[in-house]
Order: sequence, then structure tokens, then C-alpha cells
Amino acid sequence: MPRVPARESAGGTQSVERALSLLSAFTEEQPERRISELVAATGLGQSTVSRLVGALVNLGYLTHHGRSGLYGVGPRVITLAGIGLNQSPVHQQSRQLAQNLAATLGLGVNVAERHGASLFYLCHFEGANAPRPSTLIGRGGPLHATAMGKALTSELPPDDLRGLIGAEYARYTPHTITSYDELAAALRDVRSRGFATELEELAFGRACVAAPIRDRSGQVVAALSVSGPLSAMNLPARQDELAMIAIEHADQISSNLGYHATVTALP
Repeated sequence: MPRVPARESAGGTQSVERALSLLSAFTEEQPERRISELVAATGLGQSTVSRLVGALVNLGYLTHHGRSGLYGVGPRVITLAGIGLNQSPVHQQSRQLAQNLAATLGLGVNVAERHGASLFYLCHFEGANAPRPSTLIGRGGPLHATAMGKALTSELPPDDLRGLIGAEYARYTPHTITSYDELAAALRDVRSRGFATELEELAFGRACVAAPIRDRSGQVVAALSVSGPLSAMNLPARQDELAMIAIEHADQISSNLGYHATVTALP
């Protein structure tokens, strides 16, 4: 196999890094950008940005809207995202179940994993009583301010949890947990009850109930949630009902992943 010269290899790596930095400049807040905005966001020269953007458009990773001059994420990125999702065992085992549950309850049903210090949505289905203007798939979210995050971190050792969350807890509403002691107490509740709750901790007017999903070894690898507006969730009256539904469906996914809980027989 021919050896790639060091200079050529380094240059190729640099081009890849620059191209990826351009793709990373597109966010939910800024889904479309002009060349000048990409220059400012990446710190690259205008000629470099123009050349790389042209290549990314030709390859389908970006699209160009001629009338406005704006660039956006292209269909090739969506194709790769779909491939990544379809390779996930959690996504494979939970997608249809979550979709059916959302239709039955009329509420939102989500499945997420933890990637580092944030959760990452794998499935998102809307119910008739919990519509959303955009999908959550692929989005991240805070661990301390969501029921999903609490379910995902419920069995982490204290030192690991401290290292993951850090010393500062972002406050999203007056109801957000903002200290380790508060979070530790909430996670004790999750372990004892088998489910986590969220009541206007991330956003006003919304509530959520979530349960952990386990892999073959019994480790928590994902979480399933039922969520929606306060009026539709009605936690004061429905918390136990919705929690049991979330637990049952999370357990079904865990079983599909190969997990079988051991039951100790009473003497």
C-alpha cells in the first residue's frame, strides 16, 4: 500500500477539520448562514470558506438558496443521520413502541441516550395533545433539568455525577435544580420509585415523566419519557398512571435489548 507523504496527509486532515467546522457552524439558532457569517463563525479566510462551501454544496452536505444567498444543511447530512440512528440498538428496539404509545396517550413520547454531559434524543413522537413545531431528534439537553436526564444519571456514583455535571447548574426556570444536594435527593427518589419527574424545570408550562432503559448487563443506557403541556399531563391526578406506563414501556425496551431482571424469591 503506497505511503501518503506527511505533508499531504496533514493538509488533508486540515481540510477535513475545516469542512467539519463549517458544518458545525449551522445550529438550531442559525440554521442558515451567509459566507460572511461562516467566515466570522469559523475564523477561516473568505477564500477558504468559499472554496470549501462550494465543495460541500457539490457533495450534498450543504444547500444554496440562490435568491437569498443563504446556505443550509443539505440532504446528505440527513442521510448520514438516518444511517446513524438506524444502527442504534436502542432506536431499533424503541421506535415503533414509542410511536404507538404517543398515538395511544395523545402525549409526546421520547427516547434518549446520554452523550457526555448532556442527553441526546433518539426518538421523538408527538401526540394529539402535545404538538411541537419541530423535532427533538438529534438535539441535546441538560441532565439536571429534565426527567430524562435524571433517569439517565440515577445510578451514577456520586463522584462520577459531580464530575459530569460540574459545580455550576444552569437555571432555566425558578423550579430548576441548581445544586448537587438537590440533584442527589432527586436521584434517590428515582432509584426508589423507578421513575423521574420534571415539572416546569426546563420550560414553563411543560411536564414530563421518564423511566430508565437498561442493556443486557443491567446498566442504564437510555430513558423513555412521556411529556406534554401541564394541562395534558395533569400530574397531580395522573402521575402514578403515567409513571407506570413509562416504566412498563421502558422495561419492554430493556427486555428487547436483552435485559432480564432477577427476582429474589422470598423465604
